[in-house]
Amino acid sequence: LNRPATESSSTHSALNEIALRLRAIEQDLGLKSPNEGKPEYNNYPVLTPKHKSLMAKHITPEIYAKLAGRKTSLGYTLDQAIQTGVDTPHLGVGIVAGDEDSFTVFKELMDPIIEGWHGYKPEDKHHSDLDYTKIKNGDIPASYVESTRIRAGRSVRGLALPPGTSRGERREVERVLSKALSNLTSDLRGKYYPLAKMTKQEEQQLIDDHFLFQKPGGGTLLTNAGAARDWPDGRGIFHNDAKSFLVWVNEEDHMRVISMENTGNVKSVFERFVRGVNGVEKVVKAEGREYMYDDHLGFLCTCPSNLGTGLRASVMIKFPKLSENSDQFYALCDVLGLQARGSKGEHSPPGPGGVYDVSNKARIGFSEVELVQTMIDGVWKLIELEEDLKKGLSIADKVAKLGVKAGGAKGGH
Repeated sequence: LNRPATESSSTHSALNEIALRLRAIEQDLGLKSPNEGKPEYNNYPVLTPKHKSLMAKHITPEIYAKLAGRKTSLGYTLDQAIQTGVDTPHLGVGIVAGDEDSFTVFKELMDPIIEGWHGYKPEDKHHSDLDYTKIKNGDIPASYVESTRIRAGRSVRGLALPPGTSRGERREVERVLSKALSNLTSDLRGKYYPLAKMTKQEEQQLIDDHFLFQKPGGGTLLTNAGAARDWPDGRGIFHNDAKSFLVWVNEEDHMRVISMENTGNVKSVFERFVRGVNGVEKVVKAEGREYMYDDHLGFLCTCPSNLGTGLRASVMIKFPKLSENSDQFYALCDVLGLQARGSKGEHSPPGPGGVYDVSNKARIGFSEVELVQTMIDGVWKLIELEEDLKKGLSIADKVAKLGVKAGGAKGGH
């Protein structure tokens, strides 16, 4: 994911890196820090210049000392929240929530991390809008789009998130959600497969369909966050009969909802997503529970990168001409509010014929409808440029008007 860079966050990062190097020099020389011997300092994690996360950039011994003794209402601690960032230096965020309270109890660290990732300030308000009838121009030609996918997470209020959950809570999440999923009707009707009780045939079919999520290996966010404990207990997968609506239960989040199809009909995929999420919520409410939602942070999930809508609307789409200038293509996506990845995920090259995974870049501060529409509008603009190139026309003027300089760099200050 791209994250907005701000002058204040980059200054803080530079100062924090200097502090890290000074601590390393102190240790090499055998010098004692004035804080050495204080319990909260002795327990401060070892963070090196290899730790690239926002957690590593924003935490200090002073902030650690202030927050280390706090616990959430469900007993989650700061040390549990940051452990994955300590053990996994390459992570971008470096902190997870163990429950709903984590975002307020550890606010002094969470807020700058959220702002650093999303450019979203502590005083900002989030709003949700799932009215799919508002979507315009939502059917993108099949000559361009291979498939469309919309996903987001949801969490059940009152139960710990996967990094902080107990076995009993995890099973309760599975009970509530599997019951809700089994109540879906019409084109959403399907079957729930508990990971621990699948037959070999069911497991192989889910692998063949690319639906099955595996136990996280060592050195991953989930394992180091404590979210892979007791695997596969309490985890499962639901999909409808048409295999166009998929739900993961108790992987990174309580529920990861995915709507997909091998067309460019984004509006149809979004409509199915909304009906599925709302259908599950209806049964969850009948159980006396509700989704975690906050007026500031929106829908709450395990990783701060998925706050707000947590929604990623993507198309697998071919741009053979635009892909010939990849720097310009990525810069165009950026100014259009899009994120482009190679066909096999982040940091991978485009697929044959210039196939990219193109999605909305933002997650929070905009509604679901706004983010899906941003993706649609941006993709149509890219198609317009691709069509010009196919006709042998220059796109220099149009690219310049969008704020992208020749060669691919973004214009502006």
